[in-house]
Amino acid sequence: MNVCGVVLAAGAGSRFGGPKALASLPDGTPWVARAVETLLGAGCSDVLVALGARRSEAAALVPAIATVVPVPEWSGGLAASVRAALHAAAMTDADAVLLVPVDTPDLSVESCRRVLGTGGALARATYRGEPGHPVLIGRTHWAALASTLDGDRGAGRYLAEQGAVVVECGDLWHGRDIDEPLAPSLRAAPARP
Repeated sequence: MNVCGVVLAAGAGSRFGGPKALASLPDGTPWVARAVETLLGAGCSDVLVALGARRSEAAALVPAIATVVPVPEWSGGLAASVRAALHAAAMTDADAVLLVPVDTPDLSVESCRRVLGTGGALARATYRGEPGHPVLIGRTHWAALASTLDGDRGAGRYLAEQGAVVVECGDLWHGRDIDEPLAPSLRAAPARP
């Protein structure tokens, strides 16, 4: 199965203090670069990075091996990012996309591989029973999913209604995203004047 990785990184990060696409790990590695590395390490053939808020600054942090997908309507919420990514993926020969949000910089390659290992058209990682990422969505579901997305609602409802395979990954990682800065080194770069 040919899988295209997708990093969702278009939001403004209001609770975080700035776009999470601009955040870095304490060692200086941008979260967006870490997400790309994780998806490629898991076996994705290509990686798309959906960017919106402060797109030009964030694009400079995206590794050259990945493709930036502009999300002009990023302020409309997560739905706009997922739709833009699915549209871009439709222009490739991918059979499926593996979605991860940028605010999971410590997501393990092993979690991604486990979800990919289902070989199914719809699968989602869970962490001790709680829904999480990555999420695998086969091409046959892209149009239907895109039509159900609205605002900040992601694919969760669609996945549940369609009976997505649930893949427990709690033994590999905690599954939590980062909504608030934990330390100054995790804050997004301030806006330039």
